[in-house]
Amino acid sequence: MPDFTADKIKTGAFSVLFLSFSDNCDLHFKVSRDRYSGYPLTIEGFAYLWAGARASHGVTQGRVCFEMKLNEEIPVKHLPSSEPDPHVVRIGWSLNHCSTQLGEEAFSFGYGGTGKKSSDCKFADFGEKFGENDVIGCYIDFDSGDEVEMAYSKNGVSLGVAFRTTKEALAGRALFPHVLVKNCAVEFNFGQKPQPYFPPPEGYTYIHNLEMEDKIRGTKGPATKSDCEILMMVGLPACGKTTWATKHAEANPEKKYNILGTNAIMDKMKVGFLTPANYSGRWDVLIQQATQCLNRLIEIAARKRRNYILDQTNVYGSARRRKMRPFEGFQRKAIVICPTDEDFKERTLKQTNEQGKDVPDHAVLEMKGRNPLG
Repeated sequence: MPDFTADKIKTGAFSVLFLSFSDNCDLHFKVSRDRYSGYPLTIEGFAYLWAGARASHGVTQGRVCFEMKLNEEIPVKHLPSSEPDPHVVRIGWSLNHCSTQLGEEAFSFGYGGTGKKSSDCKFADFGEKFGENDVIGCYIDFDSGDEVEMAYSKNGVSLGVAFRTTKEALAGRALFPHVLVKNCAVEFNFGQKPQPYFPPPEGYTYIHNLEMEDKIRGTKGPATKSDCEILMMVGLPACGKTTWATKHAEANPEKKYNILGTNAIMDKMKVGFLTPANYSGRWDVLIQQATQCLNRLIEIAARKRRNYILDQTNVYGSARRRKMRPFEGFQRKAIVICPTDEDFKERTLKQTNEQGKDVPDHAVLEMKGRNPLG
């Protein structure tokens, strides 16, 4: 599918391209052909996952708005009846470098359908609950002195200001429209529609209708497959692969690495902390579902121009060859993590205590017997 950008097409439906195909949405978020609507994968374990996407352009000035309509709560009858909040949408704004998990880090601001707002993983009551067929208006105001205000409406009725930050804290960085969904299909009006769902407050401009020089382009993904990297982690369980991958991604934000691993998938299953204690009786099921999701995401990843870190043990040569085969044409590199025995024992104990993961000794010994680069 082509990667249209507003730099190439400056009129009509593409002047504000939402959900850039290169780097601004989760692999399991499907963008519709109209470029203004989307939905997450919901088959099997994907129904447990949140899927996020961010617009390709953000703003640093003026009074700007957009609308989101929750078109459908997608049926997920394969989820257990005890699953809390199987259909939720969170909508708002975030910085270009923030993760797709809206509202779960600093400078990431979201209002959700459960009647909660969140930023930096701090949740508070706000507004009202919303669901299927509701329209949420999102407004950002840079013209109120030293503060930047973010407000919302539901079906044309103002809910007031949800978030405030300072221009000093933003330091000139743009905030981008952002959505996070769980088993819901959504549609956006950035101003491309002949008529809005509901008229915006006086003085606000739809982001689509801003001049190009008043919009900030987010990070573009690799232009060709040969520009894409896939870094394959190789090492025993608990040796520090995920730590290395996370730090490397944070140290190279321009690469927009997608980390592919069960830990990353489990992070998208949660709001708050997902642990064996919290999910007693379901932990093994979730791990199995996460593994199935990961295998599917690897297939999807090979078809998209992005940078990846494959965060698995990958100690078996046959598995490495099988996983890398679809990424032919990418820059393929192995990152081998070999801690000392003392560090490895300490890491293993810490992982068992914190996450409840306990890999049998015989499995570790078998992995140790493999040549990591054989």
